[in-house]
Amino acid sequence: MNAIDKTFSHDINLGMLLDTLAGTPDLPLVFHYDGRPVKPGYHVTEVKAGQFSALDCGANPETWTEIFVQLWDIEEGNRTHMPAGKFAAIIRKVSEHVQLSGSARLTFEVSDGVQPMQLHCAAVPTLGDGAVNVELSPRPASCKPRDRWLAEQAQSTSCCAPTSAARCCG
Repeated sequence: MNAIDKTFSHDINLGMLLDTLAGTPDLPLVFHYDGRPVKPGYHVTEVKAGQFSALDCGANPETWTEIFVQLWDIEEGNRTHMPAGKFAAIIRKVSEHVQLSGSARLTFEVSDGVQPMQLHCAAVPTLGDGAVNVELSPRPASCKPRDRWLAEQAQSTSCCAPTSAARCCG
């Protein structure tokens, strides 16, 4: 597969996905999760936007906007995978009624109608096998104060010096 955007991300936003799909409206849009593609009859059953305010485990205030796209992974008749342009049109239609920010965090809720819904984040779309492919990976829980600390450590040039090696490189 060739990456449409050479930068790889495990968590793209809505704007990045729609910008990518704009250049490939006629290609099938195939989401992949749990090591397999969604079935050709999949539906976008719901798109919702939320604005969240919270306190993290360090009592730090957090605010963010998130878009949830619900995928129903079913086989239905002789349907093929949805064209990228149709997916974008669904999002545009929702935007007429619900404010959707292109910079919002993007979360996919995926279920086959039998198994419970699972939350996934999306990687940068790639082109391959005549389709636009989007790899979905489970969205793990995280500790925001720890994540910030790790990011600060990664930026520090002395992180792995002998005096601090046991603290951050073990």
